[in-house]
Amino acid sequence: QVQLVESGGGLVQAGGSLRLSCAASGRTFSTYNMGWFRQAPGKEREFVAAISRYGRITNYADSVKGRFTITRDNAKNVVYLQMNTLKPEDTAIYYCAASSSAVAPMSGSQYAYWGQGTQVTVSL
Repeated sequence: QVQLVESGGGLVQAGGSLRLSCAASGRTFSTYNMGWFRQAPGKEREFVAAISRYGRITNYADSVKGRFTITRDNAKNVVYLQMNTLKPEDTAIYYCAASSSAVAPMSGSQYAYWGQGTQVTVSL
């Protein structure tokens, strides 16, 4: 099992940047593909980005391509989501998730472990 704790959320103006971090417990972090998802009020959870075990493969939602970057540091057991040029529509709770069943999967059903989430609010 792996436990995930997100941090780095907050309030930022449109056009600004934030970097989210997700710290994982355990010694097997590199065996998991990692993903970020988000859920806005009244909306379903949606895929944001995913990264393979050693970072060679990444996937992004079309809505964040060119603005968000997912990376990982297996030595530190951390996955990051660098978010630039933020827009009000990026406002959501952002969740980190771990998957051992597919390579950088974009479906939430492929992830077995989830963090508690961190709030990101982008103001005009």
